[in-house]
Amino acid sequence: MEKPDFEKGTFGHLRKNAGGLWQAYVEHSFVNQLAAGTLEEKCFKKFLTQDYLFLVHFSRAYALLAAKSTNIEDIREALDGLNDIAAEMPLHVAYAKTWGISEQEMSGAEEAIETIAYTRFVLDVGYSGDRLDLMTALIPCVAGYAEIGLRLVESPDTVFEGNPYSQWIKNYQSDDYVKGVKTFLDSFNKLAEQSHDEVHFKHLSKIFNTATRLETEFWKMGLEAR
Repeated sequence: MEKPDFEKGTFGHLRKNAGGLWQAYVEHSFVNQLAAGTLEEKCFKKFLTQDYLFLVHFSRAYALLAAKSTNIEDIREALDGLNDIAAEMPLHVAYAKTWGISEQEMSGAEEAIETIAYTRFVLDVGYSGDRLDLMTALIPCVAGYAEIGLRLVESPDTVFEGNPYSQWIKNYQSDDYVKGVKTFLDSFNKLAEQSHDEVHFKHLSKIFNTATRLETEFWKMGLEAR
């Protein structure tokens, strides 16, 4: 399976332009502790619960992306993303059960401020902007988790033996997951190529950087679980 190229196209430009913001996200202490197997269990459980709530709103964003699309190919692609999340939810629920967390607990949990801020930002961008704006708000999550996951899977420093988080890390090497990320990246870069002016790039950068900061705050929320 061909891996996504995180350095090409407009995404690569946005990622590079984000500089330290992007590195703070993809190399966060939460991620590094996952790789080392040293993350406190309460932190991971908080993350799993909030990630469930996050995915509910992320699915709404993909439905909105379909509504923002004007041709059947783009609509199908948005619905594929929505279906992927719908298919992921039972897996997320089953995995959470291995940590002693039921779906009822997750669905009934109070949303953290960080979850509200991030998901509502994405939806607000989608409602007020166009399809490219919404994809820009979504892509730090779509591409960022893939970049993190693939890096951890391939890193000689990642501990797999005896690491309670090893299965979570390994999920990011599945062919279906990697293919979905690559499809989204390619579509994003193709759409973004239609607008090359500096003013529009600054507009997209503002969305991208805000979403990236909110991703970092999401990790922080898990790390500071009480």
